[in-house]
Amino acid sequence: MTKLRPGRVARALAKVLLVALAAAGLQLAFSGVAAADPPSSDWDAVRMCESSDNYGTNTGTGYYGAYQFDLPTWQSVGGDGYPHQASPAEQDYRALYLYRMRGWQPWECAGMLGLSDDGDARSKDTPSYQESGYIGGGGSPAPAPAPAKPEPPVDYGPGEMPEWPGFVYAYGDCTPKLKAFQLRMNKFGYDFEGTGCYYDETKEAVLDLQRANGINDSGRLGPKTWKAAWEGAKPR
Repeated sequence: MTKLRPGRVARALAKVLLVALAAAGLQLAFSGVAAADPPSSDWDAVRMCESSDNYGTNTGTGYYGAYQFDLPTWQSVGGDGYPHQASPAEQDYRALYLYRMRGWQPWECAGMLGLSDDGDARSKDTPSYQESGYIGGGGSPAPAPAPAKPEPPVDYGPGEMPEWPGFVYAYGDCTPKLKAFQLRMNKFGYDFEGTGCYYDETKEAVLDLQRANGINDSGRLGPKTWKAAWEGAKPR
């Protein structure tokens, strides 16, 4: 006897309920999202943390697109080519596909945001494009980034660690908040002017710091690497 997975049972019951309500004369708006999948607000938060909600981003460190797929993971859920070259709808679909295979585990930002797996996580149920359509991309081009608002200069006392800004920085990012990290790295012998832009020199410093402190050398400036700049071992 074939056993139905819980996710399939839930969706089957939902369809029966919809038919019953329609027969009673009630009009329903149905988005196509499975009841157990994460809400679109969770996906919004993950994209913003991973890539500033930029579907076309290429960090230069082997991570691509709005959800920062690496190529092996992208290919494991059926993705073709490079993730950042795929449409937003395709990236949304592959992200939901991965979620149903492995839950939130592949995304570092999901852990930092405190997201928890729900009913469809690791269900192994392959989603449809209709089911992933609620997430955000919808096949439209990624929105143009809004002009950055001027921020006041960052000025921290000697040795004082500022609070991590709550964003994982990667190659190409520019923000005054990065200036604090860059100037701190000068304590280790680097020669930053404190431009606040993440380019080759910053990437090299991040990688050096990660390797000196046993942090995964992704080249992405997350909370562990940020903290290591003030409390970790000096890069060799």
